[in-house]
Formats: sequence, structure tokens, C-alpha cells
Amino acid sequence: MKYIDEYRDGTVSRGLSRKIKETSRKPVRLMEICGTHTMSIFKHGLRSLLPETIDLVSGPGCPVCVTAMEEIDRSVKLARSPGVVVTTFGDMLRVPGTRSSLDQEKAGGADVRLVYSTFDALKIAGEVPEKEVVFLGIGFETTAPTVAAAIKTAHQNQLPNFSVLSAHKLLPPAMEALLSGGDLDIDGFICPGHVTTIIGTSAYEAVASQYHIPCVVVGFEPIDILQGILMLVEQVETGRAEVEIQYVRGATPGGNPGALRVMKEVFEPCDSPWRGLGTIPGGGLAIRAGFSALDAKTRFDLDVPPAKEPPGCCCAEILRGTARPLDCKLFRKVCSPRNPVGPCMVSSEGTCAAYFKYHSP
Repeated sequence: MKYIDEYRDGTVSRGLSRKIKETSRKPVRLMEICGTHTMSIFKHGLRSLLPETIDLVSGPGCPVCVTAMEEIDRSVKLARSPGVVVTTFGDMLRVPGTRSSLDQEKAGGADVRLVYSTFDALKIAGEVPEKEVVFLGIGFETTAPTVAAAIKTAHQNQLPNFSVLSAHKLLPPAMEALLSGGDLDIDGFICPGHVTTIIGTSAYEAVASQYHIPCVVVGFEPIDILQGILMLVEQVETGRAEVEIQYVRGATPGGNPGALRVMKEVFEPCDSPWRGLGTIPGGGLAIRAGFSALDAKTRFDLDVPPAKEPPGCCCAEILRGTARPLDCKLFRKVCSPRNPVGPCMVSSEGTCAAYFKYHSP
């Protein structure tokens, strides 16, 4: 069965590649804003199936990568606080801050624990009532509802030793920030399937209409991505700028009402620092006043000195789509998965990690 599926997928992919080549006449630059898309494009060699008229560029689609250095420094400061247990998803452990990382703090004796969900962190809080358990709220709209649900649960159960350090990011404001910056020429967005299952395709309407940029919500299989590229090329060739859904099995115009409801109940939009993009108005999520007792920013002193980016690191430019990993003088020479200088090499969804793993030297 696997052989039959691979044969079928290969046949469909070649057909889509042929159709793209027949359709594409104008030079176009398309940006994927999802790290899973980036990895899939490299893993399956999709660039080799596209005509020279199409240029794919990676954007700020990796939530770990866009987490500002100052937010990493705050998490390190938390890890150094007596009686505090820092809980986090795996990719965050090795992201370098200005002077240290959570992995280094853990090696030095700090109580830093890897969890697979926010409810794992709640469980830990119940098991160690004598300690303060802080969950690092990192991610886009995909993970924010589960964090909101955990905050609600802790609030309802009056769990006194649990809090969240929210560094969540909202994707549509970042898309607008990219386009309004003036240093990036983009003809279309390959929009993320997972985020869109939560926020709905209507969230991209302002981007499409205001900037006349086509947006297509795309799944993560090679066939999905090729079909999404074809849909974008067809829009560009016909002069349209609409929001379309390739990922029909997951995305809808309205998104997930239940997830949006709990997210809105617990969080509110706030200005947020993005690595590479600066502070984006309304680009993040802050915990609402009604849940302030569970907000780590109100429970701990998290003031940190101004962050300093590593000398020579191009992560900021790569996240903006104005540079590629091969443009970075540190890539492969100094910066590698074993010795990451910037977050784009750390995360499993990072562009530098994708280039390192799949791009021939």
C-alpha cells in the first residue's frame, strides 16, 4: 500500500509541477510563513519541481525563532530564581539568550523541565506545591487556546503555585508588518494550515485587500504545497488578490469558535517584540487582568538588561525574508545544530535547520 501511495503521489506531484510550469509566466516571489511548510519544501525537494519564474522565501513561521531575545533572557532569569520550576516545550531549551540558555541553566542545576502540554505543567504544580511552576507560553494561535484552557483550569481550581509567562504571537499582524516595512517584495503568501484551523481564513482578508497580496491556506503534504503554489500563481497571472483555501480538510472561513472563545476570554492582544521584526502593534497576547494572579509577569521581577544579538548572526534578516541561511557567514562554519548561534538553527521548524539538513553544501 505504501508503494502504491508513493507512486500515486509522485504522479500527482509531477502533474502539478507540469501545470505550474505551463501557467507561470510572471516572476513571482512567494513566502511560506510556517516552519512545517519550510521543512516539507526542503525534505521533498519541491523547489526542483518549480520553474525559474517562482522564488520561494521563508518568513517568520517558526514560533521559537521569532521569540525575542529579551523573552529568552526573562526565562533564564526565572530559571535562576530559587524555588521556581520552569516548564517548556523542547525547542526552547537550546535557544541562546544574551548570556545563557535554559539548557545551560538546567545543566547548572536549575529545575527546568520539558513538557508536552500545558496540562503536564499543571500536573507538576500539583505534585510540588512548595515550588512555583511557570509555563513558558510560546507559540502562535495554534497553541494559545490550550494555554488559555490551562490558565482557566488553574484559576477555577485555585492552584496557587502555577503561572504562565506569555510570549504568544499573532500571525496576521506580522504579515502586515512584513508588507508595510517596504524592504520586502512579496507576491503571495503560503498561509499555515494549523494556525488557520484556529483563526479562520477571514483573518487574512485585510492583508489580501489592503496590500493586494494573494493568500492561500495550504496543507503540509507535498501535493498540498504544490497545489497551493499553483493556486497562487493562477491568482498572480490573472491579477487577483484573494484568500483561498487549499487545505479544505482543515481550514474554514470562521476557524474554531470554541478555541477562539477561550483564547479571547483569557488573553488580549498586546504590542509584542518579534525577533527580526521589532515590536509589532497587536502582535502578541497578554493575560487579561481577571487572570493576573496566573501571570508570571506580575508575580516575578522579570526586568532584564537590553538584549544583545550574537555578532554575525543573520536570524533577524532570515526571519524577515531579506536573507537566506547561505548569506550568513556563520552558517555551517560556526553555527550548526550542535552549536547553534541563533534560534533558526535550533528549532525543528527553523529555516537554518532546514538548509543544514537538506541543502547540499
